[in-house]
Amino acid sequence: MADLESLSVLLLWTAIAIYAAAFVAYTFDLASRSSAKVAKVETEVLVTAGGGSAYVDGGGRGDGASDESKKPRFVMARIGTSLTVLGFLFHFAATLLRGIEAGHVPWANLYEFAMIGTLLIVAVYLGVLTRLDLRYLGTFIIGLVVVLLGLASTNFYVVIVPLAEPLKSVWLVIHVFVASLSTALFALAFALSVMQLMQARRERLIAEGAAKTGPGFLRTIPDSTRLENLAYRFTVVGFIFWTFTLIAGAIWAQDAWGRYWGFDVKETWTFIIWVVYAGYIHARATRGWRGTPSAWLSITGFAAVIFNFTIVNVFFKGLHAYSGLS
Repeated sequence: MADLESLSVLLLWTAIAIYAAAFVAYTFDLASRSSAKVAKVETEVLVTAGGGSAYVDGGGRGDGASDESKKPRFVMARIGTSLTVLGFLFHFAATLLRGIEAGHVPWANLYEFAMIGTLLIVAVYLGVLTRLDLRYLGTFIIGLVVVLLGLASTNFYVVIVPLAEPLKSVWLVIHVFVASLSTALFALAFALSVMQLMQARRERLIAEGAAKTGPGFLRTIPDSTRLENLAYRFTVVGFIFWTFTLIAGAIWAQDAWGRYWGFDVKETWTFIIWVVYAGYIHARATRGWRGTPSAWLSITGFAAVIFNFTIVNVFFKGLHAYSGLS
């Protein structure tokens, strides 16, 4: 019988294959949206019923449910979501078995952090789908997960080894998990910001009377203002978790090394990410930075997160060098 570590690897590669199939399904969904004759409601409509209100959008549910008889049924999107759920189950099992075999939470090195980070990205995405129809983000979200998991599995894999002394702390459970959760929220905000830029360009071309206005699937999703508002909400929640990550990391550093802050490269980049997102929230809330500048700040913030996860962990050495790579 194979050991749990080998079984975990097999399950993870199975999850990657299923996610890749989901990515293909979501890609076909965008293609079918482009060719479909779908009426897009360009403005938000508030429908009052029983004292409440609900957002109605021609391409999705928004915050509430639109008329089911008129809402287009995107079959490939449903297939993509079903495959994503199946991939998530294999992904979760792989992560769980890795943790059981290791005897500790499965996020003690770069490979394991990639496992839990991408798992939470998918979990948050699927969780949000129960309230909002964001399946038009499936290509971006699942594509990102396939790339990150594939790179981690081929380049970052390490065998299970005992924990280093500084990692034998309850803060390993709290600090890294919350950082992963905030990364998942930032990933959703990133995807929405990319869509926002594409939609804003389309709206500008329509206003100019251009014959070609970009990919047809943009007709089936909310307008740029709605996309921006959603990205902002996810960013605010992610920022709260990232702030906790920064504080928890300082407390853990005091326990492990006897100081709260030492300008270690990982600490510095965690703070840089915090500053970028703080600037994004502040500029949007108080300086009126809306539209394209807001989207680019969101994208820059997530680029910094990915840089911190990859380049900083692999090529910069410091007190946080627990990637497991030699």
